[in-house]
Parts: sequence; C-alpha cells; structure tokens
Amino acid sequence: MTELKRTQVGNVVDVWMQHPNREFLAEPMFDSLRAWWHGGLPNEDLPIEWTLKAMDDGGVRVGMLCAWWGPKGCLIGNDEVAGFVSQYPERLVGVASVDLVRPMDAVRELRRCVRDLGFKALRVVPWLWGLAPDDRRYYPLYAECVELGIPFCTQVGHTGPLHPSEPGRPIPYLDNVALEFPELTVVAGHVGFPWTAEIIALATKYPNVYVDTSAYKASRYPSELVQYMRDHGRRKVLFGSNHPAWPARDCLEGLDTLGLDAETTELFLHANAERVFNLPA
Repeated sequence: MTELKRTQVGNVVDVWMQHPNREFLAEPMFDSLRAWWHGGLPNEDLPIEWTLKAMDDGGVRVGMLCAWWGPKGCLIGNDEVAGFVSQYPERLVGVASVDLVRPMDAVRELRRCVRDLGFKALRVVPWLWGLAPDDRRYYPLYAECVELGIPFCTQVGHTGPLHPSEPGRPIPYLDNVALEFPELTVVAGHVGFPWTAEIIALATKYPNVYVDTSAYKASRYPSELVQYMRDHGRRKVLFGSNHPAWPARDCLEGLDTLGLDAETTELFLHANAERVFNLPA
C-alpha cells in the first residue's frame, strides 16, 4: 500500500453524490449513460446503507448528497435527502435542489433547506433545464446563496445525457455570473471538458470559483487540470465522484500516478471541501 493510500483512505469528502430512488434510476434521460454505469444499477429502491457501503469502499468519510429537481418535477426530494442525513449526520451532508422556473418558490425552498434542514449548498444542472447559468431565473437564487452563506454548485462541460452541452460552457455564461456576483461561491463540477481551460481560467481569475472532478476517474483528468492542481490551483480543485454512476473507489483509481505532493493531495481529497462548504475537519 502506498503512502498516499495509508494516509488518505477514510478521510475523503465527496462533493457530488446522489442516493438514487426508483424514479431516478428509471428516468429515460439517463438511458444513454447506462452502459457506463459501473456494474449496472438495479431498478428498485435501495437502502441508504447501499450508498454508505460504496462510500466505505472508496474511503469517503463525508458525502455531499444532492436532491434532484428538473422541468418535469422532483426526482429526489429535499425532504428525502434530509431523512437520509438525519440517519447518518456524521457521514452525509444535504445539497438542495429547487424548481428553477418558479424563482420565488425556489428561494423559499432553498431558505427552508438551509435554515430548517441544515443543507450546505444548492445545486442546479444547466443542461437539465436548457438554461445557462446567467439566465435571469437563477439570479434570485444567487442572491439567496450569498445571504445564506452557502455555495452554488453546478455542472460545466459536455453532457452525458442526450441534451445540448452549450449551457455548460464556462465562458461566457459562468464568467458573467462571477462578475455580477463576486460574493457568490461557485463550485463547477465535471471538470468542464472539452472547455477545461475555460473553467481553469475562471477559477484562476475569481477567488470564489472552484472546480470539482466528478464523473471522471483520476486517470482521465485532463492534463491541464492536473497541471493546475500541481501548481497554483492546489486550493481550487475538489474531489467528486457522481455516485452512483461513478463510485468514489473507481474515480480515485490512479490518483497516486498524478504526481501530486502530500499537501496538494490532502487539499484535493478533503481540506478544500471542508473550507468551501464549511464542514468539520
């Protein structure tokens, strides 16, 4: 066992996870991804312990568990997520999802999730809505995130599902958001490929913009992202898996071949996430 594995296993924070229910697993928009899902996924409701076992297998101490809301309605509810978090509060942290096309209802729901349920972030996936992050319907939520002191999490890069990828392009859309909301903390997931250089540019330009590596194995990180992590981006990149489609154990394979020093590895696997999401170390 390498020094990396001895010191880091069991202390990982995974910033992009979902615990799937039957509706989520059966959703047709994920059909194009099923061939990539590790070992396939059952078409049934799964106990939360199934996800906890996957976390244990990947050395994940804390998982950021997200709800899912899209134009067709709720797939994984905020209260459903809150129920899982209440069972395992030392292992799971809630991330809210809201109805983007009803902004005031969305603001009230976000406020409830943070103040009453203890959630630590909001996530909106642009391709799901067909709306880039600088669309007017996001803006009340950005203001509320700033007031609540929580990060806004989103996806950048191409889409796996068969939806247009343009809403996930970092420049100009996320660039506009960072300019107009300098107090907003943004965590951009899925590394931004094929526009990885653009999200690195934004994370370099703006103090409150970060990148997470969800949906990618360490062995497949774009070379420019690895170089950024080794150099001035060591405090700007967070680990994410995209469980259940990509379990943490698989995503972390090959991490010790990237040439990251011990400090950078610690920052990437947990310390950056603890700072950005205000989590206990």
